[in-house]
This record gives sequence, structure tokens and C-alpha cells, in this order.
Amino acid sequence: MQLYRLDATAPQISAAFGVEAGDDPWAGDYVAPGRPAPVIVPDSRGGSRRYLRPRLWGVPPPPRGTQPITSVRNLASPFWIGTLRHPELRCLIPATSYAEWSGPDGARRQHWFALAGRPLFAFAGIQRQTGDWPSFAVLVTDPNSLVERHQPNAMPVILHPEDQERWLTAEWRDARNLVAPYPGHLMAVGDAPPHP
Repeated sequence: MQLYRLDATAPQISAAFGVEAGDDPWAGDYVAPGRPAPVIVPDSRGGSRRYLRPRLWGVPPPPRGTQPITSVRNLASPFWIGTLRHPELRCLIPATSYAEWSGPDGARRQHWFALAGRPLFAFAGIQRQTGDWPSFAVLVTDPNSLVERHQPNAMPVILHPEDQERWLTAEWRDARNLVAPYPGHLMAVGDAPPHP
């Protein structure tokens, strides 16, 4: 996944997730690597409040890497495990749809995935505070049968509403159980993003 849409304003996101938007100026748009987008972060002091905060999509790479990393797949990697074990470094990434490309070179098509009956949902993510701008990455997992027809390698981890708080607070041995494919029968796919 290298592109997603968040067609909701900061106040709409705040209301949907029950978080504080502050002065986030987000008005709705697409998100690509290296661009800022709002994510939901826990209270840095350990409280129960949640905040909408701008972050750049793509965390700095390992020492020998050259490109920011937009997705996390290897949960046992020493590069990620320290972050994943700390709930305060996890985040929710609001979205309304995401894109995948499929087909042979020269005839590739873009497909947009959304959740049926849920116009606003959240990916599981991690955040890192490095450099001038804090950043985030999306967790990915094996694709479900619907996504696999278009993208056989991976899909983002989409959280059920009842699991979102657990992702932000649970011990890692519990939270890692949320890293699973979202049920395909609860998703929809089309050639264009759904209208907000």
C-alpha cells in the first residue's frame, strides 16, 4: 500500500473516534509516503485521552537504509520490536479507503478498498519521534481472499472498532493478536475511491 485517502475533516475524525483534534487543519485528501496526515496518538503522560496529531508517513530507515519505511511486516525484527512493545508508540491511522495496483506491466490498474458500511476506519500503526517531524508507519499482514486477487503480498492491518483501544494500550503479547487480515466479506473494492 502506497496510497490511501482520508476524506474526512479533523472535526469529523475527532467526533468519529472520540479524540481531541486540537488545531489540526486536516480538511480531507489523499496520503502518500512523505506527506503529512493525522494519526490518533495516546496521551504521552499515560492518561486516557487521545489526540489527533499530524505525522509524516514513513519512518526513518535502519542505519544502512536509504528510503523511509512506510509499512511494518516483520514483527520480530529488532528494528521494530522495541517500538511495538511500547503502547505509547503505537497509533491509529484514520482512513476512508486505500489503493493497490495489480496487473502486468503496461496494463496495471488501481483498485480502491474500503469497508462496507463503515466510511471511516483505522489502520494499526506505530509512530517515531525522530528528526524535525514525527512520523508513522502502517502495520501490514497477509491479505484476505478479496485483497489477494489484486495484491497477493500484503494488506494493511485494519482494526475493528472494539479493538482500537486495545491496540493503543495492551501488552504486546496481547496486541500482536490484532495483526490479522480484516474479513474480506466486510470490505468493498472498486476502480475509484468511494465518494465521501
